[in-house]
Amino acid sequence: MLDAADTDDHIGIETVRGFTRSLLLNVSYEPMKIINWQKAVILWFQGKVEIIEYHDVYIRSVRMSFQLPSVMRLKTYVRPRSQTHVRFCRENVYIRDNFTCQYCGKSHPNRQLTLDHVVPASLNGPKSWTNVVTACRNCNQKKANRTPQSAKMPLMKEPRMPNWLPSAEFELALGKVPNTWLQYFPVKAG
Repeated sequence: MLDAADTDDHIGIETVRGFTRSLLLNVSYEPMKIINWQKAVILWFQGKVEIIEYHDVYIRSVRMSFQLPSVMRLKTYVRPRSQTHVRFCRENVYIRDNFTCQYCGKSHPNRQLTLDHVVPASLNGPKSWTNVVTACRNCNQKKANRTPQSAKMPLMKEPRMPNWLPSAEFELALGKVPNTWLQYFPVKAG
C-alpha cells in the first residue's frame, strides 16, 4: 500500500501509476464515466455512491486518512444521456477525424490541430459537420482561404455528420487501466 507521504506531497496522492481516477458505475453496474479522485471523494462523502473497489493509495487530511476509491456505484439510477444527436464542437470533430489532419494524413496532439472550413467562411461556407475538418496548423495555413480543389489539397475523406462518437474516456487498452476496472468493460486484447 502507498501512503500519500511516500508520493507527491503537492496533491497528496500517488500519480505515477495513474491511479488518480475512479470508475463510476450506474446502479445497474454499467460504466457511466471516469472521474478524478476529488469528484470521487465528494460523491462518497455526499453518500451518493457505494465503494466497490479501492486503490492501494491513501489520501490524508490533517486528522484522517482515506483509501482512494477505484470503482464506485451510484445508489440511484441515472438515465444515460441520449446518443441520438452528436454535438458539433471542436473536440468531437477531432474525435470524428481520429485526431488526424484531413489534408496530410498525419496524427497530431490537440494543441497542434485546428478546425478548417472546407468551403471557407468568407465564401459563405457553413460551420457544420459537413464543412469542417481537422487540420494541422501547417496545412490550414497552406490551404488558406481557398477550397481544397483550388489549393490542390484533396481531403482524405469527405466530412460527414457522425451518428455516434466513441467516448474518449472509455477507449481503454488492456494494461492501461487498473485491474479492478477490467470486469466492468468488454476490453479486447490486441
